[in-house]
Amino acid sequence: MRRVPLHEKGGIITGRNADFCTIRLRIPAGVVTPEQLTGISEIAKKYGADTIHLTNRQTIEIPHVNPDQIEEIVADLEENNTPLGAERAEVVNITACPGTNRCKLAQIETIDLAKSIDAMHFGKEMPCKIRIAISGCPNSCMSSSLNEIGIVGVLTPTREPGTCTGCGTCVQYCRDDAIVIKNGVIEIDEDLCTHCGMCIDSCPFHIIKGKDSGYYITVGGRRGRHPKLGQDLVVVRDVENVLTAVDGVVNWIYRQAWSSKLLTYQMDDIGFEQAKEKIIASLPEDSIIVWKKKRR
Repeated sequence: MRRVPLHEKGGIITGRNADFCTIRLRIPAGVVTPEQLTGISEIAKKYGADTIHLTNRQTIEIPHVNPDQIEEIVADLEENNTPLGAERAEVVNITACPGTNRCKLAQIETIDLAKSIDAMHFGKEMPCKIRIAISGCPNSCMSSSLNEIGIVGVLTPTREPGTCTGCGTCVQYCRDDAIVIKNGVIEIDEDLCTHCGMCIDSCPFHIIKGKDSGYYITVGGRRGRHPKLGQDLVVVRDVENVLTAVDGVVNWIYRQAWSSKLLTYQMDDIGFEQAKEKIIASLPEDSIIVWKKKRR
Protein backbone atom coordinates (compact mmCIF):
# COMPACT_ATOMS: atom_id res chain seq x y z
CA MET A 1 0.00 0.00 0.00
CA ARG A 2 1.29 3.46 -0.90
CA ARG A 3 2.59 5.48 2.02
CA VAL A 4 0.50 8.65 2.04
CA PRO A 5 2.61 11.82 2.37
CA LEU A 6 1.71 13.84 5.43
CA HIS A 7 0.40 16.81 3.45
CA GLU A 8 -2.04 14.51 1.60
CA LYS A 9 -3.67 13.13 4.72
CA GLY A 10 -7.27 14.05 5.50
CA GLY A 11 -6.44 15.91 8.68
CA ILE A 12 -4.54 18.52 6.64
CA ILE A 13 -7.13 20.82 5.04
CA THR A 14 -6.12 23.51 2.57
CA GLY A 15 -7.69 26.83 3.53
CA ARG A 16 -9.56 29.33 1.41
CA ASN A 17 -6.24 31.10 1.32
CA ALA A 18 -4.08 28.31 -0.11
CA ASP A 19 -1.02 29.72 1.63
CA PHE A 20 -2.36 28.26 4.89
CA CYS A 21 -3.93 25.01 6.05
CA THR A 22 -6.11 23.79 8.88
CA ILE A 23 -5.02 20.91 11.11
CA ARG A 24 -7.90 18.67 12.20
CA LEU A 25 -7.39 16.48 15.28
CA ARG A 26 -8.46 12.93 16.09
CA ILE A 27 -10.65 13.08 19.20
CA PRO A 28 -13.04 10.09 19.43
CA ALA A 29 -16.39 11.10 20.99
CA GLY A 30 -14.98 14.60 21.54
CA VAL A 31 -13.47 13.60 24.89
CA VAL A 32 -10.17 15.14 25.99
CA THR A 33 -8.48 15.47 29.36
CA PRO A 34 -7.80 18.93 30.82
CA GLU A 35 -4.10 18.26 30.22
CA GLN A 36 -4.69 17.45 26.54
CA LEU A 37 -6.82 20.56 26.13
CA THR A 38 -4.09 22.68 27.67
CA GLY A 39 -1.57 21.01 25.36
CA ILE A 40 -3.66 21.82 22.28
CA SER A 41 -3.86 25.44 23.38
CA GLU A 42 -0.12 25.66 23.86
CA ILE A 43 0.56 24.00 20.50
CA ALA A 44 -1.83 26.39 18.73
CA LYS A 45 -0.09 29.40 20.27
CA LYS A 46 3.34 27.96 19.47
CA TYR A 47 2.50 27.88 15.77
CA GLY A 48 0.84 31.29 15.64
CA ALA A 49 -2.86 30.35 15.66
CA ASP A 50 -4.98 33.00 17.37
CA THR A 51 -8.11 30.80 17.52
CA ILE A 52 -9.11 27.15 17.87
CA HIS A 53 -12.19 25.76 16.11
CA LEU A 54 -14.54 23.20 17.72
CA THR A 55 -16.16 21.25 14.88
CA ASN A 56 -19.59 19.66 14.60
CA ARG A 57 -17.96 16.22 14.53
CA GLN A 58 -16.50 16.62 18.01
CA THR A 59 -13.00 17.36 16.82
CA ILE A 60 -10.76 20.40 17.20
CA GLU A 61 -9.13 22.28 14.35
CA ILE A 62 -6.14 24.58 14.47
CA PRO A 63 -6.57 27.07 11.59
CA HIS A 64 -4.16 29.22 9.59
CA VAL A 65 -1.13 26.95 9.94
CA ASN A 66 1.91 27.51 7.72
CA PRO A 67 2.24 24.35 5.54
CA ASP A 68 6.00 24.39 6.15
CA GLN A 69 5.27 23.67 9.83
CA ILE A 70 3.02 20.64 9.29
CA GLU A 71 5.57 18.02 10.35
CA GLU A 72 6.47 19.86 13.53
CA ILE A 73 2.89 20.55 14.63
CA VAL A 74 1.76 16.98 13.88
CA ALA A 75 4.67 15.63 15.94
CA ASP A 76 3.69 17.88 18.86
CA LEU A 77 0.07 16.77 18.59
CA GLU A 78 1.14 13.11 18.62
CA GLU A 79 3.12 13.74 21.80
CA ASN A 80 0.02 15.38 23.30
CA ASN A 81 -2.01 12.23 22.46
CA THR A 82 -4.33 14.29 20.23
CA PRO A 83 -3.05 13.14 16.84
CA LEU A 84 -3.89 14.14 13.30
CA GLY A 85 -7.52 13.58 12.33
CA ALA A 86 -9.28 12.57 9.10
CA GLU A 87 -11.58 14.26 6.61
CA ARG A 88 -11.34 12.71 3.16
CA ALA A 89 -12.33 9.27 1.79
CA GLU A 90 -11.64 7.49 5.06
CA VAL A 91 -13.28 6.64 8.36
CA VAL A 92 -13.41 10.01 10.11
CA ASN A 93 -13.80 11.00 13.77
CA ILE A 94 -16.26 8.76 15.64
CA THR A 95 -18.91 10.86 17.39
CA ALA A 96 -20.99 9.98 20.44
CA CYS A 97 -23.32 11.54 22.98
CA PRO A 98 -22.47 11.19 26.71
CA GLY A 99 -24.51 7.97 27.00
CA THR A 100 -25.21 6.34 30.35
CA ASN A 101 -22.10 7.94 31.81
CA ARG A 102 -24.05 11.20 32.23
CA CYS A 103 -27.40 11.27 30.44
CA LYS A 104 -30.47 10.02 32.30
CA LEU A 105 -32.26 9.29 29.01
CA ALA A 106 -29.50 7.08 27.56
CA GLN A 107 -29.97 3.34 27.22
CA ILE A 108 -26.37 2.40 26.30
CA GLU A 109 -22.81 3.32 27.17
CA THR A 110 -21.41 5.29 24.25
CA ILE A 111 -17.94 6.70 24.99
CA ASP A 112 -16.06 3.43 25.38
CA LEU A 113 -17.93 2.06 22.36
CA ALA A 114 -16.81 5.06 20.30
CA LYS A 115 -13.21 4.53 21.41
CA SER A 116 -13.39 0.82 20.50
CA ILE A 117 -14.71 1.60 17.00
CA ASP A 118 -12.07 4.33 16.67
CA ALA A 119 -9.31 1.86 17.55
CA MET A 120 -10.59 -0.59 14.92
CA HIS A 121 -11.39 1.72 12.02
CA PHE A 122 -10.33 5.37 12.37
CA GLY A 123 -8.40 6.71 9.40
CA LYS A 124 -8.91 3.60 7.28
CA GLU A 125 -8.71 4.54 3.61
CA MET A 126 -12.08 4.01 1.94
CA PRO A 127 -13.66 4.62 -1.47
CA CYS A 128 -15.87 7.28 0.14
CA LYS A 129 -16.06 9.17 3.41
CA ILE A 130 -17.48 7.11 6.31
CA ARG A 131 -18.99 8.85 9.34
CA ILE A 132 -19.99 6.81 12.38
CA ALA A 133 -22.19 8.29 15.11
CA ILE A 134 -23.50 6.81 18.36
CA SER A 135 -26.58 8.03 20.25
CA GLY A 136 -27.54 6.70 23.66
CA CYS A 137 -31.27 6.72 22.90
CA PRO A 138 -33.71 7.40 20.03
CA ASN A 139 -33.65 11.13 20.79
CA SER A 140 -30.54 10.73 18.61
CA CYS A 141 -28.69 13.85 19.68
CA MET A 142 -25.86 12.78 17.33
CA SER A 143 -28.24 12.45 14.34
CA SER A 144 -26.97 8.89 14.07
CA SER A 145 -29.29 7.80 11.27
CA LEU A 146 -27.96 10.67 9.11
CA ASN A 147 -24.49 9.11 9.13
CA GLU A 148 -23.05 6.35 6.96
CA ILE A 149 -23.18 4.12 10.05
CA GLY A 150 -25.49 5.00 12.92
CA ILE A 151 -25.86 3.30 16.30
CA VAL A 152 -28.73 4.08 18.69
CA GLY A 153 -29.46 2.65 22.15
CA VAL A 154 -32.95 1.14 22.45
CA LEU A 155 -35.09 -0.52 25.10
CA THR A 156 -38.41 -2.27 24.53
CA PRO A 157 -41.21 -1.43 27.02
CA THR A 158 -43.57 -4.12 28.31
CA ARG A 159 -46.54 -3.78 30.66
CA GLU A 160 -47.06 -6.03 33.65
CA PRO A 161 -50.53 -7.50 32.95
CA GLY A 162 -53.34 -6.78 35.37
CA THR A 163 -51.52 -4.22 37.50
CA CYS A 164 -51.83 -0.93 35.56
CA THR A 165 -53.73 1.79 37.44
CA GLY A 166 -54.35 3.81 34.29
CA CYS A 167 -52.86 6.95 35.85
CA GLY A 168 -51.70 8.17 32.44
CA THR A 169 -48.23 9.36 33.48
CA CYS A 170 -46.57 7.33 30.74
CA VAL A 171 -49.00 8.76 28.17
CA GLN A 172 -47.87 12.27 29.07
CA TYR A 173 -44.20 11.35 28.80
CA CYS A 174 -44.41 9.45 25.49
CA ARG A 175 -43.22 11.76 22.71
CA ASP A 176 -44.50 9.50 19.94
CA ASP A 177 -48.16 9.06 20.96
CA ALA A 178 -47.45 5.33 21.18
CA ILE A 179 -49.37 4.81 24.44
CA VAL A 180 -53.11 5.12 24.99
CA ILE A 181 -55.40 4.23 27.88
CA LYS A 182 -58.23 1.82 27.09
CA ASN A 183 -60.59 0.51 29.73
CA GLY A 184 -58.39 1.86 32.46
CA VAL A 185 -55.13 0.26 31.32
CA ILE A 186 -52.42 1.30 28.86
CA GLU A 187 -51.82 -0.14 25.43
CA ILE A 188 -48.53 0.30 23.57
CA ASP A 189 -48.68 0.75 19.79
CA GLU A 190 -45.61 -1.07 18.51
CA ASP A 191 -45.84 0.67 15.15
CA LEU A 192 -45.32 4.04 16.83
CA CYS A 193 -43.00 3.05 19.70
CA THR A 194 -39.39 4.15 19.16
CA HIS A 195 -38.06 2.03 22.06
CA CYS A 196 -36.69 5.05 23.90
CA GLY A 197 -37.57 3.80 27.40
CA MET A 198 -39.00 7.11 28.67
CA CYS A 199 -42.29 5.47 29.66
CA ILE A 200 -40.36 2.95 31.76
CA ASP A 201 -38.59 5.64 33.76
CA SER A 202 -41.75 7.73 34.12
CA CYS A 203 -44.05 5.02 35.50
CA PRO A 204 -44.53 5.87 39.21
CA PHE A 205 -45.61 2.31 40.04
CA HIS A 206 -42.88 0.55 38.02
CA ILE A 207 -45.51 -1.35 36.07
CA ILE A 208 -43.88 -0.75 32.70
CA LYS A 209 -40.69 -2.79 32.49
CA GLY A 210 -37.88 -2.83 29.99
CA LYS A 211 -36.60 -5.79 28.00
CA ASP A 212 -34.33 -6.34 25.03
CA SER A 213 -31.90 -3.50 25.66
CA GLY A 214 -29.85 -3.19 22.53
CA TYR A 215 -28.08 -1.30 19.76
CA TYR A 216 -30.03 -0.33 16.65
CA ILE A 217 -27.70 0.00 13.65
CA THR A 218 -28.43 1.84 10.40
CA VAL A 219 -26.40 2.20 7.22
CA GLY A 220 -26.26 4.78 4.45
CA GLY A 221 -27.61 7.96 6.02
CA ARG A 222 -26.55 11.36 4.80
CA ARG A 223 -26.61 14.96 5.96
CA GLY A 224 -26.02 18.01 3.83
CA ARG A 225 -28.29 19.58 1.25
CA HIS A 226 -30.39 16.43 0.70
CA PRO A 227 -30.54 14.60 4.05
CA LYS A 228 -31.73 11.01 4.17
CA LEU A 229 -32.17 8.46 6.94
CA GLY A 230 -30.00 5.36 6.89
CA GLN A 231 -31.51 1.95 6.20
CA ASP A 232 -32.11 -0.60 8.93
CA LEU A 233 -29.32 -3.15 9.37
CA VAL A 234 -29.90 -4.99 12.64
CA VAL A 235 -30.56 -4.62 16.37
CA VAL A 236 -28.08 -6.48 18.59
CA ARG A 237 -27.86 -7.02 22.31
CA ASP A 238 -24.19 -6.41 23.14
CA VAL A 239 -21.09 -4.42 22.27
CA GLU A 240 -19.19 -7.40 20.88
CA ASN A 241 -21.77 -7.90 18.16
CA VAL A 242 -22.01 -4.16 17.47
CA LEU A 243 -18.30 -4.26 16.68
CA THR A 244 -18.78 -7.34 14.50
CA ALA A 245 -21.62 -5.69 12.57
CA VAL A 246 -19.74 -2.41 12.11
CA ASP A 247 -16.66 -4.30 10.95
CA GLY A 248 -18.84 -6.13 8.41
CA VAL A 249 -20.25 -2.88 7.07
CA VAL A 250 -16.84 -1.20 6.80
CA ASN A 251 -15.36 -4.20 4.98
CA TRP A 252 -18.33 -4.36 2.60
CA ILE A 253 -17.95 -0.67 1.73
CA TYR A 254 -14.19 -1.03 1.30
CA ARG A 255 -14.54 -3.97 -1.09
CA GLN A 256 -17.66 -2.99 -3.01
CA ALA A 257 -18.03 0.80 -3.17
CA TRP A 258 -16.95 2.03 -6.58
CA SER A 259 -17.08 5.81 -6.27
CA SER A 260 -16.16 8.69 -4.02
CA LYS A 261 -19.85 9.64 -4.02
CA LEU A 262 -21.60 9.42 -0.66
CA LEU A 263 -22.48 5.88 0.34
CA THR A 264 -26.21 6.60 0.25
CA TYR A 265 -26.02 7.06 -3.55
CA GLN A 266 -24.31 3.67 -4.00
CA MET A 267 -26.35 1.43 -1.71
CA ASP A 268 -28.37 -0.36 -4.39
CA ASP A 269 -25.51 -0.63 -6.86
CA ILE A 270 -23.18 -2.33 -4.38
CA GLY A 271 -25.80 -4.68 -2.96
CA PHE A 272 -26.78 -3.50 0.50
CA GLU A 273 -29.52 -6.11 0.92
CA GLN A 274 -27.12 -8.95 0.11
CA ALA A 275 -24.49 -7.48 2.45
CA LYS A 276 -27.14 -7.11 5.17
CA GLU A 277 -28.01 -10.80 4.91
CA LYS A 278 -24.35 -11.81 5.20
CA ILE A 279 -23.70 -9.53 8.17
CA ILE A 280 -26.77 -10.78 10.03
CA ALA A 281 -25.79 -14.38 9.25
CA SER A 282 -22.37 -13.72 10.82
CA LEU A 283 -23.98 -12.84 14.16
CA PRO A 284 -25.11 -15.37 16.78
CA GLU A 285 -28.85 -15.85 16.47
CA ASP A 286 -29.44 -15.13 20.16
CA SER A 287 -27.60 -11.79 19.84
CA ILE A 288 -30.21 -10.34 17.48
CA ILE A 289 -33.34 -8.56 18.69
CA VAL A 290 -36.35 -8.95 16.43
CA TRP A 291 -39.16 -6.47 16.89
CA LYS A 292 -42.68 -7.71 16.14
CA LYS A 293 -43.29 -4.97 13.62
CA LYS A 294 -41.13 -2.78 11.42
CA ARG A 295 -39.58 0.19 13.12
CA ARG A 296 -40.54 2.53 10.30
